[in-house]
Amino acid sequence: MYAIIGITGQVGSAVADTLLTQGLEVRAVVRDAAKAESWKSRGCEIAVADVNDVAALTKAFQGVDGVFVLLPPIFDPSPGFTEGKAMLASLRAALEAAKPPRIVCLSTIGAQAVQPNLLNLLGMMETSFSELPLPVAFLRAGWFMENALWDVATARKEGVLRSYLQPLDRAFPMVATQDVGMLAAALLLETWTGTRIVELEGPQRVTPNQLAAAFAEVLGHHVKAEVVPRDGWIDEFTRQGMKNPTPRAQMIDGFNEGWIRFDSDDAHVRKGTTSLNVVIAKLIDRH
Repeated sequence: MYAIIGITGQVGSAVADTLLTQGLEVRAVVRDAAKAESWKSRGCEIAVADVNDVAALTKAFQGVDGVFVLLPPIFDPSPGFTEGKAMLASLRAALEAAKPPRIVCLSTIGAQAVQPNLLNLLGMMETSFSELPLPVAFLRAGWFMENALWDVATARKEGVLRSYLQPLDRAFPMVATQDVGMLAAALLLETWTGTRIVELEGPQRVTPNQLAAAFAEVLGHHVKAEVVPRDGWIDEFTRQGMKNPTPRAQMIDGFNEGWIRFDSDDAHVRKGTTSLNVVIAKLIDRH
């Protein structure tokens, strides 16, 4: 039995699918049981636990062979990551109390970066969970290919992909969430001691121009990548409803300037198999 947080999301569902396909038992840890009905129908055990409820989380993490953990995404954090730190404290307390045999934790490329940015919270998570007297694997994934969902409408209607990643001919490490979930499931079946870091990207790095070309191929019409000027980001993010847009802008700066990167050399970064065009085709088909 493997407990999975985030099973209703892209990565968590891929972890569960992979384990279920192998005939393994899954416990879906969810805040709302109604949202897990499809997983229940597939034979999953359901555990209801809010990420801030230590007692419920502890119960959900007990009696399993491994736990997959992720933090709910916080794209617009309060200054100082107040909400995120509270969730980290609850998760750590529950893991420490439940003592599962192994933990696989979704982290991110650039978790080791010391510069202020949106991903600092995952660096804090790695520091905190590394202190647990348990086997913990941090899966540092590249930029999700599925982030291109935000580009579907303009690519389809206007033939334009407005890119914050720049310059347009720079290749960035991207990966499909399916590949992240499959590797996370594989790690849950391994045995190790202490803390380990596993880094993952897709089969090849992707430039914004290549991302636009992938949209063009799938849509069947020309799509051009255009730079979104840096001096307009904060105003744009604020118009989108963000109250604290600076960490998001700093994160993108980190990708563009190269200090959000993998810690390992290229030879030790694992490669997924799902191509960008496959992901773009699925996004367009669904939206």
